[in-house]
Amino acid sequence: MLGHYALPALALLTCLTALWLVSLAIRNASIIDIFWGLGFGILAVGARLTVAGDWHADLLTAMALLWGVRLAGYLAVRNLGHGEDKRYVAIRARNAPFWWKSFFIVFLLQGVLTLIVGLPLVLGQAPHATSWQALNYVGLALFLIGWTWETVADAQLWLFKRKPESRGQVMTSGLWSLSRHPNYFGEIVLWWGIGLFASTAPGAIAGLIGPVVIQFLLMRVSGVPLLEKGMAERPGYAAYVARTGSLLPWRF
Repeated sequence: MLGHYALPALALLTCLTALWLVSLAIRNASIIDIFWGLGFGILAVGARLTVAGDWHADLLTAMALLWGVRLAGYLAVRNLGHGEDKRYVAIRARNAPFWWKSFFIVFLLQGVLTLIVGLPLVLGQAPHATSWQALNYVGLALFLIGWTWETVADAQLWLFKRKPESRGQVMTSGLWSLSRHPNYFGEIVLWWGIGLFASTAPGAIAGLIGPVVIQFLLMRVSGVPLLEKGMAERPGYAAYVARTGSLLPWRF
């Protein structure tokens, strides 16, 4: 199945290159965030077009599209019209001349991460037993739980931020009263669902690298640590940390 990475990888690289050119024109590299979810959809669809898959492949592709399109739409509504994200402004300041470096340290890097995290979306599309196995049920259930959890958390945060009185405040209601990063919790759960669902295909156990990497990134690199650092000075955040877990809902 690794041989089937050629077409999806080429399609992904083409889209990332085009997006990089757009970012140069509008001087905004943070548009790459919107593309994160769509990249996995491209990967899954590209793999589906290259294999004589079955319903396993169809469901994996549907999972990737459901998650990726929803996330891209949410980030587009949230981010577009607000200029370049401050994280990318800082990266731009440290990496002059940024115009060409951005292709490698922003766009190509995300492409590589997409190929690694998306391993189960490709490996899991190999034709195999047509009957449902226990891991298919578990994986699909985890995906639906995680997707719903992340979607609800994002919607609650978006509605909270729309209120003028919420400016500079901390979201502590809804799912955000159960953990400080319920959207990340949902994303980790859904990726483990994808990984477990895909693992029933021959040789697809290696696809579990995907959820391991996404969990590491969200917990140790670009997710929780960055947000915690940025929120630390907000009023009431220390008390929120003291009473609320980072990822796992405290009631469970």
